[in-house]
Amino acid sequence: MKINKAEIVKEFGSNEQDTGSIEVQIALLSARIKNLTEHLKNNKQDIHSTRGLNKMVSTRKKLLDYLSKKDIERARAIKSKLGIRG
Repeated sequence: MKINKAEIVKEFGSNEQDTGSIEVQIALLSARIKNLTEHLKNNKQDIHSTRGLNKMVSTRKKLLDYLSKKDIERARAIKSKLGIRG
């Protein structure tokens, strides 16, 4: 699975160069998490990638917590659009 950054930025950002907004950062992290999860299904012994996955999930959770404090409706919208629980 290849991550197409331009499509994600176009979908979640306000314009094509909006890579810094919190929604885009969460969406890009979610795509990377999904890609790495698929890799780990085939390579269960890859401990270094498992650690990287845990760091990405933690970073995404921190970003979602920050967004929830700032604007709960935006946080709920991004969670439902990406299919993130919690």
